[in-house]
Formats: sequence, structure tokens, C-alpha cells
Amino acid sequence: MTSFDRLTGAVQYQILNTLGFRELRPVQEQSIDAILDGKNCVVLAPTAGGKTEAAFFPILSAMDAGDWRPVSVLYLSPIRALLNNQEARIGRYAETIGRRVFKWHGDTAPGPRRTFLKEPADILLTTPESLEAMLMSPTISAARLFAGLRAVVIDEIHAFAGEDRGAHLACVLERLSRFCGVDVQRIGLSATVGNPDEILRWIQGRSERPGIVVDPKGTKASPDVTLDYVGNLENAARVIAKLHPGKKRLVFVDSRRGCEDVANQLRQLDVETYITHASLAQSERRDAEAAFAERQNCVIVSTSVLELGIDVGDLDHVIQIYCPSRVASFLQRMGRTGRRPGTTPNCTFLTTKEETTVQAAALLRLHAAGFVEPVRPSRRAFHMLAHQLMALGIQLDGVRRGEWFAWLEGATPFADIAADERTTLVDHMLASGILADQDGKLWLGPDGEKKYGRMHFSELYAVFSAPRLITVSWGTREVGTIDAAFLQVLDSDRQRGAFSLAGRPWQVIHIDWKKGVCVVEPAERAAAARWSGSPRFLGYELTQAIREVLVTDSVDAAWSMRAREVMVTERATHLFLRDEPSPITSEGDELTWWNYAGGLANVLLARLVESELGGKCVVRNSSITCKEEAGKSVAALRDVLRKLGEAGRPNRADAVRFAQSCLGKQRLSKFQPCLPESQLEEFLADAIDWEGARLSTASMN
Repeated sequence: MTSFDRLTGAVQYQILNTLGFRELRPVQEQSIDAILDGKNCVVLAPTAGGKTEAAFFPILSAMDAGDWRPVSVLYLSPIRALLNNQEARIGRYAETIGRRVFKWHGDTAPGPRRTFLKEPADILLTTPESLEAMLMSPTISAARLFAGLRAVVIDEIHAFAGEDRGAHLACVLERLSRFCGVDVQRIGLSATVGNPDEILRWIQGRSERPGIVVDPKGTKASPDVTLDYVGNLENAARVIAKLHPGKKRLVFVDSRRGCEDVANQLRQLDVETYITHASLAQSERRDAEAAFAERQNCVIVSTSVLELGIDVGDLDHVIQIYCPSRVASFLQRMGRTGRRPGTTPNCTFLTTKEETTVQAAALLRLHAAGFVEPVRPSRRAFHMLAHQLMALGIQLDGVRRGEWFAWLEGATPFADIAADERTTLVDHMLASGILADQDGKLWLGPDGEKKYGRMHFSELYAVFSAPRLITVSWGTREVGTIDAAFLQVLDSDRQRGAFSLAGRPWQVIHIDWKKGVCVVEPAERAAAARWSGSPRFLGYELTQAIREVLVTDSVDAAWSMRAREVMVTERATHLFLRDEPSPITSEGDELTWWNYAGGLANVLLARLVESELGGKCVVRNSSITCKEEAGKSVAALRDVLRKLGEAGRPNRADAVRFAQSCLGKQRLSKFQPCLPESQLEEFLADAIDWEGARLSTASMN
């Protein structure tokens, strides 16, 4: 019996005749066995490798054979755009056996929602935040709605697992499982993950089902990669305009402002250009993506929003301006190409700075070695435990102190939090007024209402805080959003500001600060809009790869002549790195330790050096510059680093001790005020790379 033979006759018939499949791919065949055997799965396949079918063909077969009742399947996506993109596809598959699909997220209108609640669909497509809102809603009976839940499919699972949204998702799944009376099957889909076994453990939660990683492996096509140095964005636009004429090109830029700049440059060169990023209105993004999918000789410029599995048609080429900070992002982006038979995955890097050229070369070096960053799910997520405690209080109209954790027990984010630590958290939240004890039940207290209870608890639905955004409108059309802080600086009563958004210049006509609306009209020219954000530190592995690129003489065939010239200069500038693994250089009254450990490791090392020698340290990805007392003696600095290395430090305890001084006023979560001091320090320590720091000091011995 083949895997295909295990599907019900109805599903087999529809796959062959209605959908027109001639054969299944290896990942789909292997997933049929795993899913029909009832296992929890992490399914791995390249972008456009058939993961959606791998999950839903056997799920639909099980639904058909077991006569599952709605809602029996959840499909969860990290972004709304992917839900919009997958709705028709999954809906088509479900319709072949007479089943229905419904999409629920923030843009879904009230009317369709009411219809769905009266007559639920078999498969619900949603986000974790929308799911949380449904659980907390006083008008929705979640226990009735999800009583028939049998399986959950989590798309792009790597985008969840190591983040707060992943911890949040894990909690919501455990809460949902209370309504079902069965062990809900969990299926994660991913194209790029360095440690799938750990992701499988994360997705398991309290489930007792056996688990398996479905990875067909097999021979992968060698990608066609080019690295070119172009000097500035104007040159980048000229290269894009001339590169691959008549083809469909997707250009990734790692900032919204960069997207706007590149799109403007391309349009000035009469290139048919579309743009998409998170600050554009959904209608703008949808129109751009649809138009791009239907065209051929055109370009779409995007941030990472198109990194995930959104379908924008058959792409010919991916172009990356600057360089992503992770190999996984590069693989996701390049994976948008090479889908058609006879085509090859490809990516062209266009860099505008010398250091970015070196970073891109290092990224390609890691990729060639088969490295992909592991995802590290938290097992002591105190801040998310506080979030879930408040959410449960609202969901249940107050939850008894001895009963609340039963809803979350088994969730991986809390696996290593002891009972006495949970008690400490509750006591702190009660003492600070975030929680209140009303007749033996925990509920939001006055401070909790103030911080998280406004607008019907909408602050609890979303895991992240964001700067205030102003909606930009042209007539009745919403264009997108920009930061309020940027608009305040740009515009005044004396002089109306102008900015570029959605690849077009706009003149400010009126701003209603109370309503958060900026009315505009088209303009001839304007500066690009700005959004707040902080620079991202690079990881230890990528920074070490940068050092390796600088200290070797090898030339990658992917480098253009201009990139090779940059590398010659950069290597000559960094010849001192060849003398020893982590040299210390002196300039004036400052010492610089070139350890190439990455910013999140170096920030901890800097605090340790300051505590031992005094003075001040300036942190970069590649180095730590010691000033004042810390910069007076090479011998003293070496002695401190050597002793730390001999003692196996920095360690986790060091990260906890220095966490607050490392991160300064930076807030990692809006739920930090819920935590007692000791748990806050532990939470902050998770953002520091103490393991990379320890490897760095070990190299000094």
C-alpha cells in the first residue's frame, strides 16, 4: 500500500481529477503517513515545495473518514497577508470534498463574522492574536465553537517559535485543548529551520502524541548567487533597471524607508515598480501584490513582509539590497525563485557600503557550509506567563488562584518555571495593583486596567507594543501609516511638510492629531517617510564568519569584480586580524579588542570589563573599545579577559546580573512591569548572548 492509497477514495479522486496532480512530491507522501498515523509533525520543504498540500491532503482525508464537525481544523499564520493568500488555495482543496473555509483576522467585517459564528466553517484561517481575542470575547462561546477541534496547522513555524508570538501561540493552543476533550494534533510547516527537533518539542506542549520531523531531504539545486558592490541606491536602481529586462524581479530592502527610496529611484528610470511594506494600507499592499503577480516585465520592492510564503506569481529573480542579518532570511528570500521546472533558485546582492559587502560575503560563506540559525524557544517566559494570567482572568470572568495554571500546564514557554516562582509572580502582580483578588478570583486590578485594560482590553490581544502611527489618507483612500514623531518634526503650522509613501510623494494638507489622521494630496517630490527603529546587532556565527572572510585570501566565484576590489581593500585594512585570533589594538588613550563576537555578546563583555577595570566601553559587532580607566593597560585588559575565560565566564549568572545595565532603557516587552525584579532580570538576560561572549573569552587562553 502506498501513502496515496491511505487517503480516502473521495480525496484521491479529487487530487487526480479535479486538482490535476499527476504525482505527489516526497514531502507530501511522507506527510500522509505521519499525519494519518496521528503524529505531531514539523514538515520541512523549500518555499513552494508543496507543504500546504502535504498538510491538508491527509487532514482532509481524516476529516472525510472521521466525519469531523466544524470547527475541526485551525490554520495559523504569522501575518494576515499569508492568510489572504492561502484562503483561496485551502478553500479550493476543502471544497472538493464539500467542506468550507473561513478567514478571521482584524480586517474581517462584522457581518461575515456573525455568519461564521452561527454556521462555523470546517477550517478556520486566523492569527494567534485573533484567536486570543475570540477566547477573551464575552460574545463568543469558545467552548462551543472549538469543541470539535482536531488538528492545528502552523505555517512558517520558524517565524513563531523563538519569539514572543510563539510563546503566546503555545499558550493559546493549550487553552484551546481544554475545550476539545481530545489530544489535538499539531502540524508545523517550515522552509528554513536549523534545529527542527527542538521546534518539534516546542510544538508538542502537553500533547502525548508521538512526534516526527518530516524532511524528505534529497538533492537540492545549487543556487545562482551574485554579490556586487554598487556604492549607492541610485546605482542600485540603475543596475536593477538593466538587469534581467522583461523579467519579474522581487527586490528586498531591509527597511521601509529604503523601500520607498528604491521604489522612487526605479520609477524615475521608468521601471514598472510596485511596493509593499508593513506601513502601507492593506488595500495598497494587496493591489501592488496582485498587479505584480499579473505582470511580467516589472519589479516589486519589499521589506521582509514578502519573505514568508505569500504567492506573488512565478518569480524570475530575487535581488537583495544591503544584506539580511540571518541565513534563514536569505534562504526564505531566495526560495521565492526556482519554482518552475528547469529554473534555478537565484539571488543577486547589491551592496552600497564596504562593510555590508563583507557581511554579505560572510552570509554566503555560512550558507555554503550548510549553516542555518537554530531557533531557541524560551522555557522560562515569565512575561508571557503574566500576559496569560491576565488574559485568563478576562476570559473566565475571574480565575481562581489555585486553578489558573491548569489552563497552561504543559506549554513549553513555562516548562522550567517552578510553582514557587509562579506564586512569586502572582504576589507581585497583586501587590503592584496589576491584579486584584475579588472574592477569591484573580482579575485585573486598577493598575492592570490602566496599563492593559483600555479599549476593551485590546492591549492584551497583541503581544507587542508599537510607536504611535498616524494614518495617511488621500480623499477616501487610505495610503498607509507613518510615525507620529516623524510627522511632528516634518510638519508645522508655518510650513506644510511633504513625504514619500507607497512610492509616491505626498503634500500634507491637514493633520488631526486627536483622530490620528493625516490628509494628503499628490506632490511632485518629497523626502522619504521615516519610521522609528533600532539597529539590529548581528549574531555570533555571522560576525565570526565576517572575520574569517577578512583573514583569508580566497575569492568566491559569486563576487563581481567590484565586490572583489572592495574585498581587497577591506582585507588590507584588517591585516592586523591575522596576527592573532582576537587582537587588542591601541590608539591614543583607547584600547580596542577585536573579538568579532556580535553586539549581543559584546554588550555583556563590556559591562564585565567596566566592572573590573572601571572606565567606559563602546560596543560594536566586531569589537569593544575601552576608554578611560579600562583603556589604560593592554596587560590589565588581557588579564581580565584571560581570567574570565579560565573561569568559563561570562555565564548565565553574569547575564542576569548585568541584564538591566546591558539593555539600558530598552523595553523588550510591554509586560515587563508585571515582573518582580528577579524575574525581570532573568527575562532581560534572554536577550543577551552570554554563550557567544563565553566563546570569545575562551579564545584568549
